[in-house]
Amino acid sequence: MRMVTLTITAKGQVTLRKDVLAHLGVRPGKKVEVDLLPDGRVALRAAPQGELARSYGLLRNATRPPLSLAEISQIARDGWSRDA
Repeated sequence: MRMVTLTITAKGQVTLRKDVLAHLGVRPGKKVEVDLLPDGRVALRAAPQGELARSYGLLRNATRPPLSLAEISQIARDGWSRDA
């Protein structure tokens, strides 16, 4: 394990060095999670990338209006009732 020292700015911010970002597997614009641990320690890791909000609208069909809840429920019922 290698120790990396980072400097805190006057605004209380820390810039992660490129080697730290590479180790985390993240690049600019991506997010990281920080766990606050006992004794003033933190654990830093890349945030999960499979966010639902990022995929919202991905399968949208511009040629037809969105399905109603009743239509979605009927499709679900039909799908469960089919023989596999």
